[in-house]
Amino acid sequence: MTQSEYPQLDVIAVGAHPDDVEIGCGGTVAQLVRQGYQVGIIDLTDGEPTPSSSGPEERLAEAQAAAEALGVQHRVTMDLPNRKLFDSYEARVKLAIEFRKYRPKLVLGLGEKTPLASPDHWQAMQITDAAVFYSRLTKWDIDFTNIPPHTISSHLYYTLESHRANPLAGEGQIVVDIGDTLAAKLASVRCYKSQFPPEKQYIFPRIEAIANQLGHAAGYLAGELLVSPRTLGTRDLMKTLFD
Repeated sequence: MTQSEYPQLDVIAVGAHPDDVEIGCGGTVAQLVRQGYQVGIIDLTDGEPTPSSSGPEERLAEAQAAAEALGVQHRVTMDLPNRKLFDSYEARVKLAIEFRKYRPKLVLGLGEKTPLASPDHWQAMQITDAAVFYSRLTKWDIDFTNIPPHTISSHLYYTLESHRANPLAGEGQIVVDIGDTLAAKLASVRCYKSQFPPEKQYIFPRIEAIANQLGHAAGYLAGELLVSPRTLGTRDLMKTLFD
């Protein structure tokens, strides 16, 4: 197995379940695709079982349709267990292997707990944090099926938490302009019909309201919040401010 067997991706967004990436940063993903970047999604689990789904096949079909709605070039569904997802050495290595295969510059990952919702999200954050580190480590080839190390240059967090007045905390916050891709984001979430039956349609105005609030705060029609665990800087202040 060699890296040349896999397409190199500029960005990989990681979720615990299919629909996490779409809800948390789907507009950003669609925007990156439109800007010409190669973007992938990795779901740590297939998200099943869930109350209204017929099983993994239906959920995987929904995930593929959602990826197409965003324009994503590649999607991977890993075999870690839904509802029993834990930060373990094995889970870290499995995700790091995917990073080594696809060699992204940027990883977008879950950034916090979701109280009264799935604890898998918090575990996914820890797994992703560790896998970003493991991806670059040398002299450890046998654990990574001899795929060479790859250094990921940047790692940003997105949030699924919508019940707090305070935004996701971190050393640096970025609001991405998704005014042109909010419709694609909503369309991708709507692909998950098994997860959002009629009694859960409130999710869509909620997503739109949060996007509008974040966008207006940054001077856009709609936005998504990403947070850096490290302090952000710039070498070109004018380009950063006005590009």
